[in-house]
Amino acid sequence: MKLENLVKKQIKNLPVYETGKPIEYVAREFGLDPDGILKMASNENPLGPSPKALEAVSKRLKDLNFYPDGGCYELRCKLAKKWNLSPAQFAFGNGSNEILEFVAQCFVGEGDETVFGAQSFIVYKLATIFMGGKCVSVPMPGMKYDLDAMRDAVTEKTKIVFMTNPNNPTGCVLKQSEVENFVRSLPESVVFCYDEAYTEYQDEQVDLRPLIAEGRNVICLRTFSKIYGLAGLRIGYSYSSEEFAGYINRAREPFNVNSLAQAGAIAALDDDEFVAESKRINSEGRKQFVEAFEKLGLEYFSDGANFVMVKVHDAPNAFVQMQKNGVIVRPNVGYGLPDWLRITIGKPEQNDRCIGELSKIAK
Repeated sequence: MKLENLVKKQIKNLPVYETGKPIEYVAREFGLDPDGILKMASNENPLGPSPKALEAVSKRLKDLNFYPDGGCYELRCKLAKKWNLSPAQFAFGNGSNEILEFVAQCFVGEGDETVFGAQSFIVYKLATIFMGGKCVSVPMPGMKYDLDAMRDAVTEKTKIVFMTNPNNPTGCVLKQSEVENFVRSLPESVVFCYDEAYTEYQDEQVDLRPLIAEGRNVICLRTFSKIYGLAGLRIGYSYSSEEFAGYINRAREPFNVNSLAQAGAIAALDDDEFVAESKRINSEGRKQFVEAFEKLGLEYFSDGANFVMVKVHDAPNAFVQMQKNGVIVRPNVGYGLPDWLRITIGKPEQNDRCIGELSKIAK
């Protein structure tokens, strides 16, 4: 019997997640020196990892013969103190991406529906399909959430509403009252999964802990990959009710977060200076790109997070041409935005180089 007749149908229909192109791939494809390639595709921190995290990780290298703490006890307690929550309200994943999958595993079955923005993080779609669910993708006019349309899309079959704020890949931002009112409008039978991967870059952050305290089905996700610069360690966490966290912990595998990631995350939480500098560099870089887009006469969208969106003629070709010149950005064909590129905000000199290459294409 052919293998395709044995595999689950949802696996056959599952799109492959395309990551931002690694530097090594581009170097091999175009015969470039890896040291001269600039990657501005995956929203990584241009300052590198948190120095405190780096020091903590180096000290743990000698202990690699031991399994990690499966319960992330020290990190759990530190986060509980930071957020004024119970340690039992947290769950941990190999990046917050893994927790998204846990949420789908816990609540989505064959024929169940999930609701999310059409131009929002594609893993919501992948996790739903993987569990045999149905995706309800809601249009985002002007690359912004239409909260009324999202609420109208919720039916008796809806199990989860996914939302990222600031949104990836468009960068649109919702305010506290907008998110809170939306959550309060949802039926009690619906889980609200709130992805906060980029929230540390915002001065005004949405706080859904009061809704969790009320007993609403809310789970919030955060990551150490972005502002803390620990993408290579793959560690994220969620906070919710204790009951909700308990179900997530049943779904996760033992030792899913390695010891180096835990050590780095614990130390990074104390690196306020690094976080502040990352925000400053990001804010100045955003202004740098916006000024350049204005001068070049390019349509753009720059609301929040650590990236900008810019519209260019023949974006897929522009993506390739910029790679040939050693600058990696991110096309958005898979998100239904074929004319748009997403560019990670870097340090001033990196932004200048990217703008220079973009200006050649924009002519």
